[in-house]
Amino acid sequence: MPDASSQIWATLGALLLMGLMVVALRWTFGTDRTVPAARLGDPDDPAAFGLLEEVSRVPGALAAEVLQGRLAAAGIRATLSRDGPTYRILVFPDDLKTARTVLSRGALE
Repeated sequence: MPDASSQIWATLGALLLMGLMVVALRWTFGTDRTVPAARLGDPDDPAAFGLLEEVSRVPGALAAEVLQGRLAAAGIRATLSRDGPTYRILVFPDDLKTARTVLSRGALE
């Protein structure tokens, strides 16, 4: 039967090992406090679309799909976003000028 002093040392050793594990895991998987919150963006902001910018807004799903198809035919990737009863057509900033040109040509035809 182990004596009381060896049980105390075993308990202290286990507590020390657990403390070291907590510190190591916190260091490995902890959050980086140096990243400013403004860079992360607000995930609850309905107007924020990340890198995408709005090129057009239409009143229905069918019209949005037609415009998306017109952009796809011109080689421009577009995403649809529903905003209540209206739909937004979103493109990357590099394609914004070309997308506006493509969509304005379709309005004149």
